[in-house]
Amino acid sequence: MSFTERQDDHALSRAGEDYLEAIYRISLQEGASVRSVDVAEQLGVSKASVNKALSTLKEAGMVEQSRYGRVTLTAEGERYAALVWRAHRALRLFLERDLGVASETADAEACLMEHVLSADTMERLIGYLERQGIAIPE
Repeated sequence: MSFTERQDDHALSRAGEDYLEAIYRISLQEGASVRSVDVAEQLGVSKASVNKALSTLKEAGMVEQSRYGRVTLTAEGERYAALVWRAHRALRLFLERDLGVASETADAEACLMEHVLSADTMERLIGYLERQGIAIPE
């Protein structure tokens, strides 16, 4: 799925995208299912906040949760999360490499920007980076 293949830009709220991205990143490191406590730790929020967000993500068809609490991304959730994570990495790289922004600041600002830029703008940014010889993997 590309940015422009999404039915609408940012179908989830910023917070929803953050939770989805966190689940995705943890699943890349630790396997397919994720504990909600790991999401809480990564985002610096309470377990109750994670549980509320998971309810919203379940309703949106982005995650499934076992009766023991392990969270797994649905196919749609994984595609969406991969786009958010790819946008984050592209923005962070652009800010660091092309604008000279310090790594920590670039990471924090990429997290803010990934939620508001249009699919067209993200495609253009990734195209720019690719023309510079930098590939942002899917």
